[in-house]
This record gives sequence, structure tokens and C-alpha cells, in this order.
Amino acid sequence: MPMSRRAALAAVLATSALMEPVSAAEQPQDQKAVVETQVDALTKALLAGDGAALDALTHDGLSYGHSSGVVQDKAAFIAPLASKRASFPSITLSDRSVSVVGDDAIARHVFTGESVSDGKTSPVHIGVLQVWHRDAGRWRLLARQAFKI
Repeated sequence: MPMSRRAALAAVLATSALMEPVSAAEQPQDQKAVVETQVDALTKALLAGDGAALDALTHDGLSYGHSSGVVQDKAAFIAPLASKRASFPSITLSDRSVSVVGDDAIARHVFTGESVSDGKTSPVHIGVLQVWHRDAGRWRLLARQAFKI
């Protein structure tokens, strides 16, 4: 009896699902660790004012919200840091958490440090929510919102 294309495709998909080498329970843990690494890489890029790294770590559709209410797109976020008009001499992240849901991840932390803008140094102590999106196998920051504690 000949098999239809649909039936053949269904059989192939069912068989490949059974041959998955990594269990579903393990995969989110692995991805959580990858997202945590990306959060650390973003922090290092902020400290260095590394425009190329910031560009690589952020999604083209980035929405970057500051605790002041200012919201920037990707270019507006990167430009002052890469040109050294703004900088972060110190950053410490605490109370960290990451949860992964499919191709999206939510990272939360308390951001403590110093910022320098227009030659003025200010202390920073804010809460941060980041949304990371996995795009072509890479986790990139899609949205960030800071809030006053």
C-alpha cells in the first residue's frame, strides 16, 4: 500500500522526535546558563564601552528603557557608550534570575554602580528587566526596562 507524502512526513517527524539526544528537561537549564553568560557579556561591554560587542549582543529591534523613562532604540543606546560620551566605571549585578520560555528569556537583577554622562558621575541603584530572544541560535537583548527601587 503506497504511503502519502503527508503520512511519510509525519512518520519522519515522529521518528526524529524520539531520537532527540537531549531531554526537554535538560535543554532549558542549558539555555538558562547561556542567557546568564550573555547578561555577563553585556555587562562587560557596557563597562568597556565596546560598540561592536554591544551591537552583536543586541537585537536590531531593541527597546532600551531607562529608569528615568527615556526609551532608546539600538542605535541611540549604543552611540553614547561607543563614543565614550557616557560610561559605566563600575557595575555590580545582584539578585539575579533567568527563566527561559521557548526562544525567549527573562533576566532580572539589581544593577548597582556608577554612570558618567557629560562629565558628571552619578550613583546607580536600579532594578532591571531584560528580555532576550534567541535568533538563529544566538541570544540577543530584545528589550530592557529599568525601574527605581
